[in-house]
Amino acid sequence: NMGGAMTLAAMSVPEARFDQVAETVNGYAEVAHNYRRDHRFNMWFVLACETPEEIAAVLADIERRTGLPVLDLPKEEEYFLELKLSA
Repeated sequence: NMGGAMTLAAMSVPEARFDQVAETVNGYAEVAHNYRRDHRFNMWFVLACETPEEIAAVLADIERRTGLPVLDLPKEEEYFLELKLSA
């Protein structure tokens, strides 16, 4: 409802380059957060952009700058999860 575009992305980063690639990825203002996983795809991050075209451009630039492919996992369906916490 707020507009904009978001996607979850993943990369398989060689361990020796992980910190360098993380610094590159984190240098983009569009990266909401980045985290490491114990998986073949060991770097995951969320992009928040104004348009889907901007997402594609940022992902392509990350691939160009790192020399590594980026797996784009766009949102296919939105769910509402109501969370109520008692004080």
